[in-house]
Amino acid sequence: MLRSMLDLQRAGDVLAIAAGIHLRTSCHRLRTRTPARSSATVRVMSVLLRSSVLGLLSTVLACAQAQPPPAAAPAPPPPAAAVASSPARAADPRFDAELSAYSYPFPVRFLEIPSQHQTVKMAYMDVPAAQPNGHTVLLLHGKNFPASSWEPTIRFLSARGYRVIAPDQIGFGKSSKPAHYQYSFQQFARNTDTVLDAAGVARVSVVGHSMGGMLATRYALTYPDRVEKLVLVNPIGLEDWKTVVPYHSIDQWYEQEKKATPDSIREYQRNSYYGGTWKPEYERLIETSIGVLGHPDYPKVAWASALIYDMIYTQPVVYEFPRLKVPTLLVIGQRDRTALGRAWVAKDVAATLGDYPVLGKRAAAAIPGALLVEIPGVGHLPQVEAFEAYSQALAHFLP
Repeated sequence: MLRSMLDLQRAGDVLAIAAGIHLRTSCHRLRTRTPARSSATVRVMSVLLRSSVLGLLSTVLACAQAQPPPAAAPAPPPPAAAVASSPARAADPRFDAELSAYSYPFPVRFLEIPSQHQTVKMAYMDVPAAQPNGHTVLLLHGKNFPASSWEPTIRFLSARGYRVIAPDQIGFGKSSKPAHYQYSFQQFARNTDTVLDAAGVARVSVVGHSMGGMLATRYALTYPDRVEKLVLVNPIGLEDWKTVVPYHSIDQWYEQEKKATPDSIREYQRNSYYGGTWKPEYERLIETSIGVLGHPDYPKVAWASALIYDMIYTQPVVYEFPRLKVPTLLVIGQRDRTALGRAWVAKDVAATLGDYPVLGKRAAAAIPGALLVEIPGVGHLPQVEAFEAYSQALAHFLP
């Protein structure tokens, strides 16, 4: 307040000085133009100007006294310690966008890959065999599972002499989740091939589950000389959903992902994967999916997921099965009814989607020389529900 009054008083002084200058100028003009009346006129003008200046100064000082106090300065941002202790930041640090503090069953390596005007980081496990048999198996995870979900398969294969490489694709697990990225199976295949180059692997047998089956197919089509054998475990994409399911935009997928809850995730897998049943051992397979929901990074994870759903919907591989030139095994749980967008079509149409007993036979007929192992009473994850039958199918087929 004091400073404001002083400022206003200075303004009044300036006005007074200006008034004085004006007075002197006016007096000079009057003397020049009307010498006979100049003295009287000047005296009158002097009195009037002094009165005006005094009145003006009184008004200025009154305004200064009535001026409201200045607004309080904005509060400084809270210190870092306060931010870190806020509820939004108190989430489990294991479940940030890249699962930084989450433990995988085997050591994780990271490869930085220049891709699409940015550098992305790809995580992968490279598990050696105690007694190598000279062969390497590449494991490609599904849409709802990180590479760590392959643990039982890795242990099984490693014990039989196989070196095993299990990457997290970009957008999954411990790998980068770029917001501006052209997610495509071709790009995933190239990134995976770059990992194999870095690991010094010349040839691999590829095992892909669910979405990983679509990627495994694309990889075998793109790099046939590098693939010894191909195994597709309940792959999705055995039908082209976009011919029957209405298109949902990436924004719609994102909004749907943001609504996910622990219960909705558990119920989806209970009904879609396990025939309405649930066992305690299934919890570890959804630990990361549920864990990330409570972390401030979740919108980043949800956006990457939305972009990947769009990739799955718009990039079918089913039409290219006849082009496969590598020995191929299909392992199909017969109870599986997984289908993208089932909830968006009429019930009579939904009933025709995800019919894996039919889709498995159709795929085996389309792939030259393919073998088909059907596992009755098993859903989308034979490697979880029927590990013995699944693992024996691998053991008999892999080199």
